[in-house]
Amino acid sequence: MTEPRKVRTCLWFTRRGIDAARFYVSLLPDSRIDAVFDHGNPDDPLVVEFTLAGAPMMLLTGGEMFKHSPAASISVLTKDQTETDRLWSALLADGGKESMCGWLTDRFGVSWQIVPDVLPRLLNDPDAEAASRARNAMMRMNKIDIAALETAFQSA
Repeated sequence: MTEPRKVRTCLWFTRRGIDAARFYVSLLPDSRIDAVFDHGNPDDPLVVEFTLAGAPMMLLTGGEMFKHSPAASISVLTKDQTETDRLWSALLADGGKESMCGWLTDRFGVSWQIVPDVLPRLLNDPDAEAASRARNAMMRMNKIDIAALETAFQSA
């Protein structure tokens, strides 16, 4: 086993965090379950350490004390509309809920931001008027539509 990373994100689950970990690692390349600490219950382990697209993560099944909130989310930069659409659909499947501006909540209650890599570039462009048009277009979207963003950015 490799040396654990010094910093990682921990998500608190009421129960069966292993199911979320398995689902999450199926979504992105360079993802895997690294360690499971079952403490006598392999169907509902206490801790699952995993790597999500190269980032170290941990799920703790700790009971009812804490709930997920959009105050903490997993943000994924996507390379194109195809990847954006694939992740969006997968994360909404089986009970997820979409929100605005690329945000959604998956069936486990975890908030995600699915952000095409073009979005930050458009929003931070030196042409403030074009950036504002892109921002205004984004504010009317749930899932980010790259073509619509670019059209808004370029229209005068």
